[in-house]
Amino acid sequence: MTPPTVLVVACALIDVDGRVLIARRPEGKQMAGLWEFPGGKVEPGERPEAALIRELKEELGIDVTEACLAPFVFASHAYDSFHLLMPLYLCRRWSGVVVAHEHAALAWVKPDRLSDYPMPPADEPLVAWLRDLI
Repeated sequence: MTPPTVLVVACALIDVDGRVLIARRPEGKQMAGLWEFPGGKVEPGERPEAALIRELKEELGIDVTEACLAPFVFASHAYDSFHLLMPLYLCRRWSGVVVAHEHAALAWVKPDRLSDYPMPPADEPLVAWLRDLI
């Protein structure tokens, strides 16, 4: 049987210094301790952009408008029990202060240093795109 495809959205928040926000997965979650781009699952009937706006509010306490989300690249990765499809959006404008509501830690990292942080397999290919294109 073919494993289900799970749609997850992620965001590379980019600050005025060109750094990208990554978040460390908390203990008790799958892949705990690894660094990832903030985001989450798209609920049934939900548009990817709406899901990302919701997730950024829940996870980081910030407000983002759809106009500030720029589709960038996507990851397609086969895990053992599901296939992950994850569009990555870029965002340079938001309101509010970034706070870790659901993650163990946050880090603002220059794109050429992202590979210094261990990430889930689906996130790793995105690092090269960020390093080369932003």
